[in-house]
Amino acid sequence: MKDIKKYIDTHQKRFLDELIELLKIPSISADKAYKEDVFNTADAVAERLKEAGCAKVEICETPGYPIVYGEILKDKNLPTILVYGHYDVQPPDPLDLWESAPFEPVIKKTEGHPDGAIFARGACDDKGQMYMHVKALEYMTQNDDLPCNVKFMIEGEEEVGSENLGWFVSRNQEKLANDVILISDTGMIAKDVPSITTGLRGLSYVEVEVTGPNRDLHSGLYGGAVANPINVLTKMIASLHDENNHITIPGFYDQVDELTADEREKMAEAPFSLENYQKALDIDAVYGEAGYTTNERNSIRPTLDVNGIWGGYTGEGAKTVIASKAFAKISMRLVPHQDWKEITELFKTHFESIAPKGVRVKVKPHHGGEPYVTPIDNIGYQAAEAAYEKTFGKTPIPQRSGGSIPIVALFERELNSKTILMGFGLDSDAIHSPNEHFGVWNFLKGIETIPHFYHEFTKLKSAEN
Repeated sequence: MKDIKKYIDTHQKRFLDELIELLKIPSISADKAYKEDVFNTADAVAERLKEAGCAKVEICETPGYPIVYGEILKDKNLPTILVYGHYDVQPPDPLDLWESAPFEPVIKKTEGHPDGAIFARGACDDKGQMYMHVKALEYMTQNDDLPCNVKFMIEGEEEVGSENLGWFVSRNQEKLANDVILISDTGMIAKDVPSITTGLRGLSYVEVEVTGPNRDLHSGLYGGAVANPINVLTKMIASLHDENNHITIPGFYDQVDELTADEREKMAEAPFSLENYQKALDIDAVYGEAGYTTNERNSIRPTLDVNGIWGGYTGEGAKTVIASKAFAKISMRLVPHQDWKEITELFKTHFESIAPKGVRVKVKPHHGGEPYVTPIDNIGYQAAEAAYEKTFGKTPIPQRSGGSIPIVALFERELNSKTILMGFGLDSDAIHSPNEHFGVWNFLKGIETIPHFYHEFTKLKSAEN
């Protein structure tokens, strides 16, 4: 391979400038007010793929937001790598907690990023990581260093559950045929501790509504005489965990895959400082299911969390009112063998059953996805491991992630392909939170490492055949 470091050094400023322009577009898929911006981002990604050397680029319509597809097909006898990413981003709220505007990217030096980090919504999740692949492709095409076929599939609905991705994949199986799928939408343990994500949790996301009286009531005239939906909702939510933070929904753990003591010991070998973890989050203690470590709680154990709760009066000053309705959004992270549709139904049945008389309950499922585990004995993982060894100088640690990428299981089912998760973000990058950022060093290191994966996978696949 030619000197990729020199190429990156030469073009570093342009790479960053291009990413900053992409980050300026507020491609918030959850809010219809930004519909035009989401479409504009798809156009921008398509242009960047063309400039990087894709021989064919299409903006493919779906019932929702479009999917950007690009390809370079060199030789049918060579292996094909399919790169997946997404160009949509999370809403930036709460805006008042951002130190700089979420769609006015700035590069600032921080304690963890002495070379600077790009602060903007989508910097790490996933525009920055997706764009590493575009620039890696540019290097390979400009230096005649692309050893295989490559396809890109960049979608605009990941942050709202990839509702139409399955529709697209099932209708384009031949177009998307590949030997391995490569995704950078995860992280690594630390800049000096590379890791490859081998497991993802599944997801069930629901919204609940509790209704009491037919209108808001005066809390003096009616307080104590009718059920207060907000009081009821908070009690119902509190009952979903017992004193050991074990989830109380009947049947919830029936299909949970328990790791062996040996597997848990290997997980514990990954470097982790509880003191630094607490310091980074400004908390004086961790909290979670009894009998499990922090790293186990956020990766191999299922969870249930309230993501938002509202009802009644929340404006300035006081308003003595018993609200007619109360609402909450709840997500459940799932582990292997838990089916998200089954878990959603178990939640619905249980939540409705614990509602007291005097209120009515609705459970509205939003979206979900299956958990996924990548075996470390396949050539895709081995190629990624070798690529990290070349650029980091050390063997990466396999680790399971607490996050969810629901489409990974879909890809294996529909395309019969394994997915390799080569993430370059850090836990401190504040994805989905105010002040999201992505280290300049991490961004450039990803561009450097990805072409090595192409070469290592091509070599291993050729030897396999």
